[in-house]
Amino acid sequence: MPVPLTREIAVGSLKLGGRNGLFLIAGPCVIESEAHARSVAEGIAAVCAELKLPYIFKTSYDKANRTSVQSYRGPGLAEGLKVLKKIKAELKLPILTDVHEVSQVGPAAEVADILQIPAFLSRQTDLLAAAGRSGRVVNIKKGQFVSPWEMKHAIEKVAGTGNEKILLTERGTSFGYNNLVVDMRSFPILRGFGYPVVFDVTHSLQLPGGEGNQSGGQREFAEPLARAAVAAGVDGLFLEVHDHPDRALSDPATQLPLAELKPLLERILAVDCAVRNQH
Repeated sequence: MPVPLTREIAVGSLKLGGRNGLFLIAGPCVIESEAHARSVAEGIAAVCAELKLPYIFKTSYDKANRTSVQSYRGPGLAEGLKVLKKIKAELKLPILTDVHEVSQVGPAAEVADILQIPAFLSRQTDLLAAAGRSGRVVNIKKGQFVSPWEMKHAIEKVAGTGNEKILLTERGTSFGYNNLVVDMRSFPILRGFGYPVVFDVTHSLQLPGGEGNQSGGQREFAEPLARAAVAAGVDGLFLEVHDHPDRALSDPATQLPLAELKPLLERILAVDCAVRNQH
């Protein structure tokens, strides 16, 4: 069965989906400091410029669904958006960040080019509709408890506002205790809705709550899963990247080392090139 072609969506000067090549959404899991977020953004942007890979910077001002109440969540909405606004202006990068409540949508939309609906909130009607009404591109992460074909309902909640600038992101499905599994059949099913599909590599490596008071992970499987998803025809990849993952304040077990990003992307792009040359 041929992989369905998706519509093209503009994010600033970037063109995502359609017949365009692979794009990357990447950055640290959460804002740890302005200097750190900017440094990682600069590092990833330099790699992507060299590889001619369209790049969108992502990070979170608040991680509202941490395993433990003691876990670091981020600087919060106001301070976090100040950081993102500076990075966007000074580095000329499109920005993605997640929103957790309807009240966050307006302020976040003033800064971010893409508003992300977290996987745990992918059924929240009011949040999806508010994001749609913002006019920004909306990236809906597929809930770990949602089948790919059920995502049509989340799509309808955004598209029903008149906004069809939608991305769909696969991030694994719950499979037993403290584990996730990625079903490669999900990608053509999601693409069948006509919107660009992204694979969230690093969150799919999580072992949710697997270390008691935080999630564990299996970083060593990032490359085989990314290569498989690209071979299956995804439009974009989502990676959390950190200069020193083991020191990260969130998701240390799954964030990818910045120093290893370029060779990893080179190998992934070789797969993407081979797949696209078949069509």
